[in-house]
Amino acid sequence: RESIKEVLLCISEMVCELPWIQELDLNPLIVDENGAIAADARIVIDHATSSNGDRYAHMSIYPYPVHLIQEWQMNDGQVVTIRPIRPEDADMEQAFVKSMSDESRYYRFMDTLRELTQTMLVRFTQIDYDREMALVATVAVEVEDNVDGIEPQEKQIGVARYVVNPDGESVEFALAVGDDWQKCGVGRKLIEAVNQMARAKNCFRVYWQTHESNLQAQELYNKVADKSGFMVYRQPLG
Repeated sequence: RESIKEVLLCISEMVCELPWIQELDLNPLIVDENGAIAADARIVIDHATSSNGDRYAHMSIYPYPVHLIQEWQMNDGQVVTIRPIRPEDADMEQAFVKSMSDESRYYRFMDTLRELTQTMLVRFTQIDYDREMALVATVAVEVEDNVDGIEPQEKQIGVARYVVNPDGESVEFALAVGDDWQKCGVGRKLIEAVNQMARAKNCFRVYWQTHESNLQAQELYNKVADKSGFMVYRQPLG
């Protein structure tokens, strides 16, 4: 069963990454206690098939965009992983929001909430990678008193997200960075990554909301926007 599962996963990956595959026939597929072997295979391809710059345009449902995972090293040597959010990140996302100061939570959500509701968790972690994106920044944290050799745990330290507007030419943007990780370059790195993805979708206008008193965020957004060539439209609140 595990061998068959692995074969199906590999076929799924091929279908995701190779849009020019039109037909695939494995016959026979021999499976025994030693694994699986495709004794014969036939693949029909069409070189004319193109995704027109959209990596997964040939698919009805976008797969998890593994190619967007990247690592970045801060000045102190700490390695930060930036990757698309996953549904199983719900608990990590909740812990991140709870760890934020009241001020940081208010600047992000324009609300005095202390934790995310179940509906918000689903909305933030189960996304359509085609029309929206959420990138989380994480670090590896060693487990205290780790006598059992448990692998380091992933801790979220920031998140940036965008949603493509109905005009298909602009995006709504939001950013949150943990209080202990602000002014370390995490926010700038997340904004740059999101801008790059928005540009790939031919979106060059970014709309974001901020409180008038959040001068640090305003300065950060403007600097990155000037460098990237984006037009940023600030919608002041408060």
